[in-house]
Amino acid sequence: MTDEELVVEFALTRLDNPGLDFEEIAALAVRRVGTDRMLQFASQNLAVRGELRGGAFESAVEYVLRTVLKLRDDVGD
Repeated sequence: MTDEELVVEFALTRLDNPGLDFEEIAALAVRRVGTDRMLQFASQNLAVRGELRGGAFESAVEYVLRTVLKLRDDVGD
């Protein structure tokens, strides 16, 4: 899944759940994409952080947030 596809998934999840904060939306998006993608996101996030271990779900949620916020900042420039 590309960063752009991830942002689209996040945006669609946000549209379905407008009252939630970003972390809650990211958690729902991670649940929507399934276990394989969750593990992919978690491993990418742990690699960026230089860590070998971490909770897969929590790390995947952090990766989604990091990606969305990074691309959001790029758009604002």
